[in-house]
Amino acid sequence: MVMIRSIVRPEKSQDVIDSLFEAGFPAVTKINVAGRGQQHGLKVGEIVYDELAKDLLMTVVKKADKELVINMILEAAKTGEKGNFGDGKVFVSAIDEIYTISSGEKA
Repeated sequence: MVMIRSIVRPEKSQDVIDSLFEAGFPAVTKINVAGRGQQHGLKVGEIVYDELAKDLLMTVVKKADKELVINMILEAAKTGEKGNFGDGKVFVSAIDEIYTISSGEKA
């Protein structure tokens, strides 16, 4: 199993969630976050926005589905044809163990 964490623009998070749901991956955790990337935020006139609103989407999938899910996220989260700075990042981590809290069982 792998955990896929995506940091995306808030206006694109529902597109990502809908795309995953339609493909049979309904389990997603969404967290509102703020941060900045390598461009150091956004400057509009004299005002610098150091932290920009983003959504963190987390899902756990089988290793065999990893590439499919990543590609779906990349496509759904991209703005415009070629994408833009600030569209986000996708992080993939291995999952060693999973436990269900209600039963205490190892999944």
